[in-house]
Amino acid sequence: MVTPRVVLVHRRSEYDELLARHGTRGQASFFLTSRGQSLDAVEGRHRHTEQVLDVAARSIPTDWQRAQVERADLGQFIFRPEDIVVVVGQDGLVANLAKYVNGQPIIGVDPLPGTNAGVLVPHQGSNVSRLLRSVADGSATLVRRTMVAASSDDGQFIEALNEVFIGQPSHQSARYEIRSGNRVERQSSSGIIVCTGTGATGWGRSIQQIQAPEMLMPAADDPGLPWFVREPWPSPSTGATVRSG
Repeated sequence: MVTPRVVLVHRRSEYDELLARHGTRGQASFFLTSRGQSLDAVEGRHRHTEQVLDVAARSIPTDWQRAQVERADLGQFIFRPEDIVVVVGQDGLVANLAKYVNGQPIIGVDPLPGTNAGVLVPHQGSNVSRLLRSVADGSATLVRRTMVAASSDDGQFIEALNEVFIGQPSHQSARYEIRSGNRVERQSSSGIIVCTGTGATGWGRSIQQIQAPEMLMPAADDPGLPWFVREPWPSPSTGATVRSG
């Protein structure tokens, strides 16, 4: 049996980013105070996140391998097939991580319960030890999640856990022809969102409530991918009737 390696994934806290930007705690405090905010709350969230990250690290069995990677370095990190990934952070960190792994189990840990939605980070730091053991011995219950992939005619390819946005990077008007079943229409819009069952709890949900409130959204492991047109513009040459599917 191959000894697992546990990879702890995290991101720089708001406190870390303030220090990197302003140089000292005093300067960061002055910056926030001048805007009617307090550094104390930011520092408190930072300390709590660090404590949960420490608990997760101490939960790794001493005879297992371990590694730690920050969000900004995920693109350069090489995951191994036997890795167990522990994410300490927000739901979005798991969504960002998903495109860099290939079937490795992910344990999402919420360092700030009540602040994050917790859809992808449902666990507490105190449960990491038990969860690692259950993943390693095969007794853990895994939630499999559908991802969405998109490719372009020039060979570019992208995968995502939540959704893919098709349109101008600036979100300015894009012109295209959309085909859905027997429906074909020339359109001008600010883009199209294609989401998964996981994305259906985020951006997809917000646009679905406006564009197609009657549509049933998929579960996390469903293969169906709902799509929505953002702000289609009717004109003499473009239509706005094919808006979702």
